[in-house]
Amino acid sequence: MSREPASAEATSADAEWARELTASWVETYKKSATTLALLRIVRAHGPVPAAEVAARLEEATGWSVTERGLYRTLRRLAEAQVLAVHRVDVARTGMKRQDFTLTSIGAAYLAGIEQAHARLAAAPAPAISPDAPPAPE
Repeated sequence: MSREPASAEATSADAEWARELTASWVETYKKSATTLALLRIVRAHGPVPAAEVAARLEEATGWSVTERGLYRTLRRLAEAQVLAVHRVDVARTGMKRQDFTLTSIGAAYLAGIEQAHARLAAAPAPAISPDAPPAPE
């Protein structure tokens, strides 16, 4: 299916199609984007408990994450030595909660991801020759 070149005014059908494509892209890359967002939240607010990470993630991205998915991701990052886990006494309950901070490895990892992301975002779009054959459908 070939689409016409972009015009100044997209039709409502085109706008809807663009929203569907965007939603599909977000679902495809959400897991890796969630890791980036979690690391940024921990860097900005650490030490931070998991419940606060989840709330800040939803506030920042509009994405909700299951408790199981959140703890799985935090555990994976802790096992990779990207996050440090601190057991903290909870006032009046005597229970312990886990607070997370970024380790030096985590800070370097996050910096590397952000640099790669910045390079990708700044990359110019490739020039397309008017004589180039149309892309396969």
